Amino acid sequence: MRHILAAAAAIVTAGFMTASVQAAEVTLRFHQFLPLHSAIPGQGIQPWIDRIEAESDGRIEIQHYPSMQLGGSPPSLYGQARDGVVDIIWTVLGYTPGLFPTVEAFELPFMTGNAEAGSVALQKYMEAYGMDDFKDVHPLGFHIHGPGIIHTKGGAITSLDDMKGKKLRGPTRVITGMLKELGATPVGMPVPAVPESLSKGVIDGAVIPYEVSVPLKVAELVEGHTGFEGDTGLYTATFGVIMNKAKYNSIPADLRAIIDAHSGVALARAFGKVMDEADKDGLKIAQDSGNEVVFLDAAEKAVWQAASQPVIDGWIAEMDGKGLDGAGLVAAARAAIAAEK
Repeated sequence: MRHILAAAAAIVTAGFMTASVQAAEVTLRFHQFLPLHSAIPGQGIQPWIDRIEAESDGRIEIQHYPSMQLGGSPPSLYGQARDGVVDIIWTVLGYTPGLFPTVEAFELPFMTGNAEAGSVALQKYMEAYGMDDFKDVHPLGFHIHGPGIIHTKGGAITSLDDMKGKKLRGPTRVITGMLKELGATPVGMPVPAVPESLSKGVIDGAVIPYEVSVPLKVAELVEGHTGFEGDTGLYTATFGVIMNKAKYNSIPADLRAIIDAHSGVALARAFGKVMDEADKDGLKIAQDSGNEVVFLDAAEKAVWQAASQPVIDGWIAEMDGKGLDGAGLVAAARAAIAAEK
């Protein structure tokens, strides 16, 4: 009897070992810059990983490395995916300035607001106009965050005059250019550097959505938060989930099909929805903290829109100089956004 049980145990063990081998058929390393408890890592990326692993019956394993655990800084993420240092990354596309000019149309002032609809619009726009910027990699999806908010020490910004001389962190070259046009002194830096920079007085404030203010505990470091009424915010930043091209092409076709099914518009919509929901949490924390929370009305918003128009005009001229149709890209971006409202 003992021999029978031992043989049965050996068969079961062998079965588990076979399953283990199958589970390791494709192993992918996913690297990104925020902690797992942040909105997109915890509620966007990890569920995305879980769905793909489940639908592949364990044949795909995706190892998630948050907070730059595999080394480097946030601006190095794109290069890590392109060069095969890692397999998949999630990054702010503006962290590598100049590489992706087409996507910058969505970063221009007062283009969009709702993250879910805006992310779907960005994905469709990029599929139509922007893929040449990503020919060295395999993009899995694009998305935006919700309306960018101005978070400042000493109370909220209530008029354009309040921007004068404020040292404000901006995430990308387009957005730092906008801050300068609006009278502030822009300081470019990746978002993980914001808390320390605020606490040490390197900056007077930062422009980020309410969503990421939660893990950064921005409401504890500033006293004011300024947004705008209506369906467009001051700005949005753009994000990409990008895969190494050779790694993608090496995956068996049936497994690539599973990844594809969760890429594109499906990814954009899911990640955008996470951003919108997380914005609600960030706003509530700011309000509950007793900080000054302001949404500037339509009349004041018009003043800011007029003041920021040179940013749009300058970007169009710059794109024209690169041989792109700047005005056409802005029109296409606006049309894509309008189609999703």
